[in-house]
Amino acid sequence: MRCWLQRLFQRKFKVSLLFLLLLALLVHVAMDLALPTACRPRVCDAKASGVPSGSPMLAGPRKLSLRILQDFSSSNGSLEKSSQPQGVRLQARAGDPGVQHQTREGNTGQIQGSKLAALFEHPLYNIPVPEVTEKDKLFVINPMEKFTKPKLLNYSLYYTGYLLGHLLASFPSPKTAYDTYPTWLKFHVGINRYELYPRRDPLMPTLLQDLATQRIVSSVQKSGGTQLKLIMTFPNYGQALFKPMKQTRDQETPIDFFYFSDFERHNAEIAAFHLDRILDFRRIPPVSGRLVNITKEIRDITTDKKLAKTFFISPAGNVCFYGECSYYCSTEHALCGKPDRLEGSMATLLPDKTLAKRRSWRSPWRRSYHKSKKAEWELNPNYCAQVRETPPYNRGHRLLDLIDMTILDFLMGNMDRHHYETFEKFGNDTFLLHLDNGRGFGTHSRDELSILAPLWQCCSIKKSTYLRLQLLATQPYRLSDLLREALATDPLAPVLAEPHLRALDRRLGKVLVAVGRCLAGAAHPDEVLVDDVGSQV
Repeated sequence: MRCWLQRLFQRKFKVSLLFLLLLALLVHVAMDLALPTACRPRVCDAKASGVPSGSPMLAGPRKLSLRILQDFSSSNGSLEKSSQPQGVRLQARAGDPGVQHQTREGNTGQIQGSKLAALFEHPLYNIPVPEVTEKDKLFVINPMEKFTKPKLLNYSLYYTGYLLGHLLASFPSPKTAYDTYPTWLKFHVGINRYELYPRRDPLMPTLLQDLATQRIVSSVQKSGGTQLKLIMTFPNYGQALFKPMKQTRDQETPIDFFYFSDFERHNAEIAAFHLDRILDFRRIPPVSGRLVNITKEIRDITTDKKLAKTFFISPAGNVCFYGECSYYCSTEHALCGKPDRLEGSMATLLPDKTLAKRRSWRSPWRRSYHKSKKAEWELNPNYCAQVRETPPYNRGHRLLDLIDMTILDFLMGNMDRHHYETFEKFGNDTFLLHLDNGRGFGTHSRDELSILAPLWQCCSIKKSTYLRLQLLATQPYRLSDLLREALATDPLAPVLAEPHLRALDRRLGKVLVAVGRCLAGAAHPDEVLVDDVGSQV
């Protein structure tokens, strides 16, 4: 009798438990069905985070009207051989529009908490970009379209594995297709005519985290170039450009070195990305520092036979390699770990050139790259008049974008800007890509004023750029403090030595002096400050 009662109790208990589980499932399903009518999670989260409603990151799958990276080629192009002047009284004042200090303790002029967060809340950092239409997007995606194997065979190997393993498995669930993309692909999808990524990009923390922590499954040398660089591939088929550490943070480039024989510095690539973002250019792909195991993450997994032949053990017992390149690739310039750990920068690769063609432009202010000859712009004081008459600088904002890049380079001390790139799809009406910044931050004790030649020869600058530079010269938003805060989150912090950070404030003052001289010599401020903001600030 007792056994019979025990079995009866157990059966009833199991039935009751099963009933509760079914009830919980029904409640969960009912909530899922009711949720879209109240608030779609991705849109609501985006509103809460402050992402502009016109941002491509908010474009739902139904609004993205192009096949997933259609017209891919079968080749992988990513592995192939980017003090305030007194002349005219336009300096930042407490009552001026666009330069009001948003503080968190009344009128003290000091900011409590994150200065970087306060900067990005400022009106100058909330000027909306024009509405992004389908033709303004680098890629327009239709995740609802089913794919067949023959189509996939025409796609770049860069994306094939991901599409096979993730996208096909997601159909027919178009509502969640975008959410299945890896972060690097979402970054590529978000590129448009006006910006490489949005100001408040919710992807950025995750993308930087992936660069610093994703498992490396392949390492091969990037062909071409003067110094060794590696292409790293991750399990989600994302790729990054790895630049290894070549000198310590407190080393300065010797004064007798020519700019074209200088080292490329990994920490300069990291700092350049954050500086570019603070200036609100957003034209450098995301970069993170990373500590790499030379043995496990390069030597043991590389399929590059030429690279594999250059590994050796140093007399100190450290693992070293040097690869093949034009300049510093020899046993005398080998890269060695401690014993096999090596610092480096990991830069997100832009979309494959076979998918998104880029055009390379020779800079009009390119240096001669000769030990004794000077370039034309160094000899002709009226050189800018000649540039203004030459396409593509004779219309649009290309010249002003070049001057933006000049200011970025001067703040970093980068003399090696011989070329720049643009996305071919957008023609002349788009931003310039600020690629290859490794020769920045080499010196802090001297400033190379010749880098500013486009600014003081043309005497033109965007009003938005000038207002931001003024803002970054004020105490609440001092440039050195902002970059120090931004770099503190990098895995290799401290990224820059303190003298380099202090040099930024000194150089910023010199940029403002140069603009001030232009304003003093102009009949009207509008001749110098090109209004690109209107009444938006």
